[in-house]
Amino acid sequence: MRPDLLSALNVARRDRRAAVLVTEIPGGAQRLVTPDTLAADPLHEAIDAALRSGKSGLVVQDGVSSFLTVQVPPVRIVVIGAVHISQALAPMARLAGFDMTIIDPRTAFATPERFPDVPVVAEWPETVLPPMKIDRYTAIACFTHDPKIDDPALEEALRAECFYVGALGSRKTHAKRLERLAAKGFTAADFSRIRAPIGLDIGAVTPSEIAVSVLGEIILALRKKALRVETAA
Repeated sequence: MRPDLLSALNVARRDRRAAVLVTEIPGGAQRLVTPDTLAADPLHEAIDAALRSGKSGLVVQDGVSSFLTVQVPPVRIVVIGAVHISQALAPMARLAGFDMTIIDPRTAFATPERFPDVPVVAEWPETVLPPMKIDRYTAIACFTHDPKIDDPALEEALRAECFYVGALGSRKTHAKRLERLAAKGFTAADFSRIRAPIGLDIGAVTPSEIAVSVLGEIILALRKKALRVETAA
């Protein structure tokens, strides 16, 4: 590998940015593709699919074989609210291979005893999230129903362009939430990125069922390319 490409890959890894090293076979010509340069690359569709799957592999286009070496940051799930849904979600997220952190300033809920296998931070989201450097490979799920806790987390998630932003609550609750966010300068484009009511519509009722629906929606947002009808909506 050329030293300049290796250096660029290391910088991308350090900064939690995705990158794909394209190696033509035969010949060995190489180039580095990032999400910023993806649209102009002749293999953009194959590279886009590889970025979503997180898997390296061989592709053939117009009779030319290329190997895609995919480098994507580990996906993180940050949950706002140390509630029953969070307790159910934690082992599911671990089984699915995701790192998960719980943030809740309410010390009565945010205890290691209730979450023995998950990092729990008993602080306000606006204090914790900026140092965490949440990004496009971070999912944010808000479960508290408390605007003082959920709203700052949503603001941070929208600014950081997290790939998934979800919030628990009815449509009426969400409408009031959007009014508060609008007063902070957020737009309709921002609002369209918030999944509310949170989770896939599977008729979930119990905390465990809601956790399943939320994890499913997070995986859907991470892995699946939006259909044309979804993009239009």
